[in-house]
Order: sequence, then structure tokens, then C-alpha cells
Amino acid sequence: MTPTDSHTTAAPAGGTLKRIRDNHLFWPAVVLVALLAVNTWFSPGFLSIELRDGHLYGSPVDIVRAAAPLALVALGMTLVIATGGIDLSVGSVVAITGALACLRITELEDQNSVTGVLLAVALALVLALVLGAWNGFLVARVGIQPIIATLILMVAGRGIAQLITDGQVLTINSKPYEMIGAGYWLGLPVSVLIAAAVVTLTVLLLRRSALGMLLESVGGNAEASRLAGIRSRSLTFAVYVFAGFCAGIAGLMISADVASADGNRAGLLIELDAILAVVIGGTALIGGRFSIAGTVLGAVIIKTLDITIYTVGIPVEVRLLFKAVVVIVLCLAQSPAFRAWVAGRRRRPPAEPPATPTDEKAGALA
Repeated sequence: MTPTDSHTTAAPAGGTLKRIRDNHLFWPAVVLVALLAVNTWFSPGFLSIELRDGHLYGSPVDIVRAAAPLALVALGMTLVIATGGIDLSVGSVVAITGALACLRITELEDQNSVTGVLLAVALALVLALVLGAWNGFLVARVGIQPIIATLILMVAGRGIAQLITDGQVLTINSKPYEMIGAGYWLGLPVSVLIAAAVVTLTVLLLRRSALGMLLESVGGNAEASRLAGIRSRSLTFAVYVFAGFCAGIAGLMISADVASADGNRAGLLIELDAILAVVIGGTALIGGRFSIAGTVLGAVIIKTLDITIYTVGIPVEVRLLFKAVVVIVLCLAQSPAFRAWVAGRRRRPPAEPPATPTDEKAGALA
């Protein structure tokens, strides 16, 4: 084999590695593996999963169960951001839907009534759709900037949730309702199955039809899309409704998991984690192309990071700083410009030493 043949054979392998490294899911996957490795180092049985009483137990199960509500909120946020918008009200929607469902259940004569619980869930989800439609109306029809339109509900929504609960923490004792957030079916957490079903249906709807491409075109240039015949306002309205629906399901999960509703603390700052999950997943905040798989992976990373903080024993006063550092490192690793700058610094030739007076005199004589 000649050197030329050897170079030709090695080139495709290098190209494959480059394509893998440039994939938007590569660095998030690397960070997730690193976090799991750190947890395993401090707790050797961290990755073990066992079957007890017909249910799967273990830290990996806890991670995906904790990530399920965040993944749903981030899913709705992904589509909103894909159209060039933002939704800061999802945390308030989480609190409102959980509060309404729990209030309705407390009014039942039998809190274990499946019919009564289903009606409470349906009522809460309808309200979530209405709240999403309100945001969509302000953004798509009235023309208010998304950050301002959703900030209105973000602030007012907490007040609405506390009005529903009368400023108290509503506690329930309903086994059917608790199944949504803390139950198991076929050995798997029900919340994970619900989140997986919603994500799967969304992917099929967006990627098996032209709808995903239309959303990306609206996010890329809404005015050009409108001139091309795309109903950009209707699509924008629809994604805010969908974001409200996803936040509503997450609100049911969170309140069902703790069997209570707290209008003040439920879903607090979940909108920031959702935006972070979207960014980690590779979706640009300026709109356009989006990645649902990346968003789900980002939600799992955030919850893994939360558990890592406790496993490692990070002091309380520096936990947020530690989390921020990990996120910054991940975002820099994902940045093509930053990677190109680092690669350029590595390849830069060493600077030549400055010429001495003796060298200059020798050059002149030559």
C-alpha cells in the first residue's frame, strides 16, 4: 500500500468522526455521560436498576421521572422558540393547572372517583389551552412582543393560582390522580410514559408532515413566509396553545407527584430550565431550525446535573454557580466559532525570535 492509498483510506474515517463531532447532540451526550460517570465514581451503585414489587427502581429511573415534566414544558417551548418567540408564562400555567385540578378533587365526595378525577384533569387542561390561546392572541393577533405578552401571564398567573388555592397549600388523597405523577404501569413511571407519548406524537406530526418545515420557515422569516402563502399568524397562535397544553400536563404531573398544589412555588423558575434545555439541545433562540431530541436530552441533562450536585455534596452556597459553570462549558463546546478559535490557537506556529543587532549587521553586510 502506498502512502497515497493509506491517506485515502484514512480520510473517510476522519470525515465520519468530524460529522459525529459536529452533530448538535454530540456534546450534550458527552456531558450526560460525564455526569453519570461522576455520579458512579461517588456512588458505585448509581446506575443500578432493580425490580421491586413489579416496579423499576434506581437513580436512572429517578432522573427520567424527574425530567418528564421539564421535558414537556421544554417541548412546548421548543416550538415557540422555533417561530422566533418565547414563553415566560409556562411556570405560572403549571401552577394554575395543578391548583385547579387539586381544588376540584378536594370538592369531590370521593377523591378516589376515577370519573371525578378525569373531569378535574380535563377542566385543568382546558384552562391550560385557554391560557395558551391568550398568549397566542397577544402575540399573533395583537402583535405584542412575545417576551412582554407572556410576561403578563407570568406575573398575573401566580396571583391566579393563589386565588384558586386561597393562598393555601391544597392537599389531596386521591390514588387515581397520584398515578399521573407518582404511579407506575408495566413497571415504568406513568409520568415518563405520558411524556414519551406526547413527544412521539409531536415528532410524528412535525416530521411526517410539512408542519415542521412551515414552523422553521416562520421562525426564519415570518414576513417572507406570509408573502409565500404560509399562514404564519395561525401557526404562531397554535404553538402558544400547544405550549400551554404541555405546561398543563406538566402541572398535573408535579401536583400529582406531591399530592398537593402550591400556587406560589409549583413550577417556580421551570421556564428558565425549559429555555436552558432548548438551548442545550441545539435549538437557536433566534428561531428557525429546532431539535426535539436535543430538547429532551437537555431536560435529562439538567435533572442529572441537579442530582449530581447532591451526590457529589456541592455546598448549598455554590450549587447555582456550579450548575452555571457546567452549562457554560457545554454551550462553549457546542459553539462552532469557539471550537474553531481553540483549534486555530493550537495550530498557530510558534513566533520567530526577534532579530538581534548582530543579525541585522550581518544581513546588511551580505
